[in-house]
Amino acid sequence: MTTENTTKDFIPQLSFVMVVHNQGEMLEHNLPLFLSQPCQMTYEVIVVDDTSTDNTSDVLKQLKKEYPNLYTTFMPVSVPNPSRLRLAMTVGIKAAKGEWIVLADIQRPPTSPEWIDGLVDNNAETIMVYCSRKHPEIVRYQTWEKLEEAIPLLRKAERRSARGHHGKWQKTRRGLYDAVSVRKDRVFDAIRYYDQIVRGRKLAGLRLHVIWKTLTHQS
Repeated sequence: MTTENTTKDFIPQLSFVMVVHNQGEMLEHNLPLFLSQPCQMTYEVIVVDDTSTDNTSDVLKQLKKEYPNLYTTFMPVSVPNPSRLRLAMTVGIKAAKGEWIVLADIQRPPTSPEWIDGLVDNNAETIMVYCSRKHPEIVRYQTWEKLEEAIPLLRKAERRSARGHHGKWQKTRRGLYDAVSVRKDRVFDAIRYYDQIVRGRKLAGLRLHVIWKTLTHQS
């Protein structure tokens, strides 16, 4: 597992970490949206390639020539671990330099220049951002003073079924965030709730818990 950096002296306030697999076309279209935001924050984007067999590697090499704040690393083919996703995220997080880590998805890019600037809050440990695809200028945030308050949303959205972010109706109430920003000293605690198996009654109860928390939470 190696990491390629282009500017060793660059110290960002914020680091995006995303894991991709055979998403070359999506990277070509959406990654520049992450890399070219006209925001106040200094930031980097770290992409972890999990054994892609399409043109992902070529796309990343080309984009690295254009964007000095892009860093890449990769997962080898054979790594024994209960969750390759969590291991890949760990690789990316360890390479990150920012004080805040944004766990992002290449399928959910920024929709507004304000998107990034709201992902840091000195009075919080976790921040979730919600975008409207129909009205990209609309960006909402949930700030959680403690990571533990946000755990139900993480477990529901990041469960192994990969359906935790589906749907457009009442996204904020249902916890369908587009990215989550976590203080670096808590981010390894956060990724423990990724890629978990949540089904049946546990999932139904978790959905109700998330709705209750988002209704009572003051952003």
